[in-house]
Amino acid sequence: MNSNKKIAADIILSARQNGAASLDESAGKALLRSYGIRCPQSAVATSADHAEGLAEKLSGPFVVKVMSPEILHKSDVGGVALGLETASAVSAAIRQMLTKPGIASAKIDGWLVEEMAPQGREVIVGGFMDPQFGPMIMVGLGGIFVEILKDVSFRICPITRADAQAMLAELKGYALLQGARGEAPVDENALIDLILKVGGCGGLLMDQEGEIAELDLNPVIVSTQGAIAVDTRVLLGSGQVLADADRTTEGDFLTEFRPLFKPETVAVVGASTKNVTIANTFIRRLRDFGYAGEIYPIHPVADEVEGIKAWRSLGDTPRAVDYAYIAVGAHQVAKVLDGAAGRCRIAQVISSGFGEIEEGKALERELLTRAHQAGTRILGPNCLGTYSPRGRLTFSVDAPREVGHIGVIAQSGGLSTDIIKRGQWRGLRFSGVVNIGNSADVTPHELMSYYFADPQTKAIGLYIEDIKQGRAFFDLLQSAHATKPVVILKGGLSNQGRLAAASHTGAMAGDRKVWDALASQAKVVLTPTVDAFIDTLLMLQFSTLRPERPTRAVTLFGNGGGSSVLGSDAFASQGLDVLPYEGEARRLLEALDLPPGTSVANPIDTPVRTLQEKDGFIAGEILDLVYEHVRPDAIAMHLNLASFVGRGSVDPVENLFSVLAQMQSKWPESAHFGLAMRTDGSAELDDRRRHYRQKASQVNIPVFDEIQPMAAAFAKIAMLERRMAEKRRLNQAAACEPASDPDVT
Repeated sequence: MNSNKKIAADIILSARQNGAASLDESAGKALLRSYGIRCPQSAVATSADHAEGLAEKLSGPFVVKVMSPEILHKSDVGGVALGLETASAVSAAIRQMLTKPGIASAKIDGWLVEEMAPQGREVIVGGFMDPQFGPMIMVGLGGIFVEILKDVSFRICPITRADAQAMLAELKGYALLQGARGEAPVDENALIDLILKVGGCGGLLMDQEGEIAELDLNPVIVSTQGAIAVDTRVLLGSGQVLADADRTTEGDFLTEFRPLFKPETVAVVGASTKNVTIANTFIRRLRDFGYAGEIYPIHPVADEVEGIKAWRSLGDTPRAVDYAYIAVGAHQVAKVLDGAAGRCRIAQVISSGFGEIEEGKALERELLTRAHQAGTRILGPNCLGTYSPRGRLTFSVDAPREVGHIGVIAQSGGLSTDIIKRGQWRGLRFSGVVNIGNSADVTPHELMSYYFADPQTKAIGLYIEDIKQGRAFFDLLQSAHATKPVVILKGGLSNQGRLAAASHTGAMAGDRKVWDALASQAKVVLTPTVDAFIDTLLMLQFSTLRPERPTRAVTLFGNGGGSSVLGSDAFASQGLDVLPYEGEARRLLEALDLPPGTSVANPIDTPVRTLQEKDGFIAGEILDLVYEHVRPDAIAMHLNLASFVGRGSVDPVENLFSVLAQMQSKWPESAHFGLAMRTDGSAELDDRRRHYRQKASQVNIPVFDEIQPMAAAFAKIAMLERRMAEKRRLNQAAACEPASDPDVT
């Protein structure tokens, strides 16, 4: 154990031995000093006279604070006196405090006498133990910025220097640290060093994981003279850390989870010879979907189920079972595995009545014990299972048979079906969709590891409500295995269940802040709705990310002046630029001599009659000039279908797809491309758009219903590209910067 960790451990142990649930301020600052965090020189007095004597050995001006386990917020009861110029003023201040009702009635442990910190900006640095992800750190500006504006930033520990810098840059009041109205900028490097000593590798929160429930350094005064922690609160934790198993992400996941996606043998438990049960429906669905492997119905007495030879148990089948579908009552499920030792690789349990209800928790534990003994992994329970076009496995009716490149993991069965069906109509095609239900055994991060390794999968989508092994999940996303973009739809972001009373840090750390922190540190984007989730995955399906050139400049091209204006606003609101063309590009576009009413400034606004020029192939000439002379990062095209249908003998929209295919061939991956097709809501135009969407998919063009969601999808692409670029930069430096050695006492 290094020296700072040993000193800190002794401080915490001493407090525990005295029955304390928190550290008093003197012990808290000793804890900080053990990690090299600068604090004011101080001493603890037992009386007013003792305080006067101690003050004479320090340098004024002075601060006096009451020390009491019964007083959490000292200033609220008048227990803080600032700017005391003399030692006698210190003793007088204590005598005055003793007259305050909130102090007079409390148990007093002493009085902290400190040298007053230099003037500067107030910053709060906090930390807490998140039950999902472990230690987390918070940074914010003090005063009204934290109390009223909630101007704070969170990250999951350990953080890097780049993380600390990004946290400060996210603050609305960051300009104050850089110098405002002629004031000198603060020593930002000193503040970053302090933040790393709290939340970096080898920092206080990581070293003392489990020992510290919450930590508030409030305020930290940062000035041209450095950063100094003026006040601190430390709430002690249970001593428990996240399980080591939660941190494991190694394994041959392609082999382990192949049965989920390409099973050679499927056993079905719960099918009936008399009624059509959900298990019978599963067998029929397998057949209809074209499953070519062996199906083994399991039935205690029947010789045949659904026209297929039946077997008495999982242990009786002629071959080992890759995938078992179990649809019997919750109390029967564990017994099903008794004869399966070494012969069943994965069992999907569709049955409910397990850990999702209190009375089922014991059944779930029994199920996992039996599964472990049998060498079987459990998917679920309370889940629909797997949709895999390549393995001809499905739980969704009429799901597409085409094998795609999007891998999805979803905690909700209904939402899994929704994603497949709605995604299908939007042109999304899947390498697999796995519904994990309770996720009692097979975890999201394990399935993500499979998708990361799977050559068929290009991008990953995750709908999650809770993470049971959050640390392993985070570690995976931070690892070298995380080679593909991840789109997350998080359920329950409004949950405030782990707020801690009387804590700035805990009170501001709802689920949303935690997940925002995750997204800031990994190649991950959060989406607010199912539609946005599908839109982003659709864009990723047809796009190749370019971290070397993150998306910023957009060409907006389509018909409808008002739509172009609103579209420009939509892209601007997402942080993307639709800027007017200048120079050679503008001259060449104007030289096309397009019909009156056409604008080529960007947005390129083309009336219907313009796009009908040359039977629609004029769009190719426009796009060719844009690709060659503008070189935008993205091209967003929009069409009002009502303006085209029924006008003229040639459908220019049909020809447009030939144009787009030619452009993609001529300018491969030079710009991201999206197409918004607006309708008037009529059934006729909606059907026409569905037809065009299929044509677009054939030439790898994502189609959106409106410009605004297309702009949001482009922005998610841009965000991922920036994250990838930052990751590459960090990989060239140290992946995890340790906290500095203690050098301040």
